[in-house]
Amino acid sequence: MRNYFHLIAVLALFTSAPTMADIIHKERSLYRNILVEENGDLRCLKFDEKTRTSSQSCMYVSKPKELVFNYTKLTFASLLMIDNPQNVLIIGLGGGTLSNVIHQLYPQASIENVEIDPAVIKVARDYFDFIETEKVTAKVQDGRIFIKRAAIKKEQYDWIILDAFNGDYIPEHLLTKEFFDEIKSVLAPNGIIAANTFSSSKLYQHESATYHAVFGDFINVTTEKNSNRIILAGFKAPPTAQEITQRIEKLTPLLSPYNIDIKAISQGMKSTKNNQDWPADTKVLTDQYSPANLLNF
Repeated sequence: MRNYFHLIAVLALFTSAPTMADIIHKERSLYRNILVEENGDLRCLKFDEKTRTSSQSCMYVSKPKELVFNYTKLTFASLLMIDNPQNVLIIGLGGGTLSNVIHQLYPQASIENVEIDPAVIKVARDYFDFIETEKVTAKVQDGRIFIKRAAIKKEQYDWIILDAFNGDYIPEHLLTKEFFDEIKSVLAPNGIIAANTFSSSKLYQHESATYHAVFGDFINVTTEKNSNRIILAGFKAPPTAQEITQRIEKLTPLLSPYNIDIKAISQGMKSTKNNQDWPADTKVLTDQYSPANLLNF
């Protein structure tokens, strides 16, 4: 009898263990190891070959419209702050998920995707249905260099999304006051910045202090489901409660095909006005003081 129960326990262990994902693409680019894994209906882009625990982008093969990551859904809280964006800039492509959804929502909008790694752009095209048109483009360039040149050309963007990761964290030079000043210079008067970052990082306070130093009060968009947060910054004045309600009603049917519950997301929005959760003497990150490699974990 003891052997029988031991056998049952062993079988249960094997049957409950997660299935191994298949690697359908693997390469070493100029910047990183790139893996595309498929586990059943889920296909993911990963940059960390050693642990393979974190994904940069994922899609459901049978339901490519439906968003997988919570942070991508939170990014669309931006649409409660602005109406009908026509010039969109995304720094950090991943699989192109954000670009695709924005294009489908606003087909007349110009969307510029900036990605430092040409291999990532190719993988997005080949494995993640990344849409490119005359309106939707992908440019190989460091995000900060792109912003500097855009400022010289006096470009203006309604919606700037910061979503660049190197596999561990946000690149240091895209976390500083100087960079945010440059971002601010290309933001349209009624535009908004949405930055994907973390609420559990040791850099939380420094990032918050840096955004506040450049943009003043901003909005944190969070959820209890994971440790991501979206920072919404750069807006002149927040919309009224009535405007938020009207936008929720308008956006709900548009966003539901992507599995985005905009009403629930709105409940996770909190302004730093009267809710500053970092010490007043927190050091601002600058080009001379940006110790992301020391503080991010």
